[in-house]
Amino acid sequence: MNVDTFFEGKVILVTGGAGSIGSTLVKNLLKQDPKAIRILDNNETGLFDLEQDLQADKIRTFVGDVRDKERLLRAFEGVDIVFHAAALKHVPLCEYNPFDAVKTNVIGTQNVIDAALDREVRKVILISTDKAVDPVNVMGATKLLAERLMISANNYRGKRDTAFSCVRFGNVINTRGSVIPLFKKQISSGGPLTLTDPEMTRFMMSIPKAIDLVLKAAEMATGGEIFILKMPVLRMDDLAEATIKTWASTYGYDTNQILIRTIGKRPGEKLYEALMTEEEAENAYENEEMFIVLPQKDKMNGRNIYMLPDTFEKARVMAYTSSHAALLDKEEIWVLLQRSSSD
Repeated sequence: MNVDTFFEGKVILVTGGAGSIGSTLVKNLLKQDPKAIRILDNNETGLFDLEQDLQADKIRTFVGDVRDKERLLRAFEGVDIVFHAAALKHVPLCEYNPFDAVKTNVIGTQNVIDAALDREVRKVILISTDKAVDPVNVMGATKLLAERLMISANNYRGKRDTAFSCVRFGNVINTRGSVIPLFKKQISSGGPLTLTDPEMTRFMMSIPKAIDLVLKAAEMATGGEIFILKMPVLRMDDLAEATIKTWASTYGYDTNQILIRTIGKRPGEKLYEALMTEEEAENAYENEEMFIVLPQKDKMNGRNIYMLPDTFEKARVMAYTSSHAALLDKEEIWVLLQRSSSD
């Protein structure tokens, strides 16, 4: 089976489906000839706009919140696959609203798990973040717990065939509320660009590339895996300069007219990010596109039942962090921005 046919004829539900990742996921799934795609979000206007944009007979828009378990139980009836993308994702906002972050990212994820088990959904894929690795902020801690809840759900599914897995990746270019749309807005006003720390490094890739790998991971998932997408790394001051080079003339400015101002790290921010710990790497396999962290071997019978494609080989036992990865240079970042703006 391959990703080109895996979603054919299936009923798919995307939580957080009106968001940047969720809506792009929906658009890509429509190309796979599913039976229906249900889009659940608490953003009524976002759902309306997406429905008007897609004009597709196979989509169904559901106004609802993952905090509401009864709503999920109704929405999950007859669903084959769930992509759980709903989350509170902004680090500073979660720092100042920690209880709401717990309600959505933790309790909401448990509600998704419970509803999936009760409705016997075949696969549930959690969309996670690099901030869940060695978290130092509320958002990262809640997403780490969401991952652990999702993976551990495989231990109590009983005779049900539901498989729970995670996909973890870093920053995605041009998602709502991310740094590049902020930089573009600041350029349009003549600057300055506000940079938290010029030495800060981040994993970053385009939305279409991230979604393509999410779909591949969903097809391969059998339950208990964490799929970690390999991503290029860049330094934030290089990104700021490349953004100015890309869009300054669009807004009628010369590149030397747009200044960069350092404002310091925001609450909860790291200087570097990690996508995989050294401990996870002990159970990880990799190909050119991703790592797969497998569950530890069943200590009762000493075996691991997970079968991987031949393209995967054992990963080196080392942490996968933005502090040690090779950095994109300014020209490579500029090319990445050019490609992303045309997606």
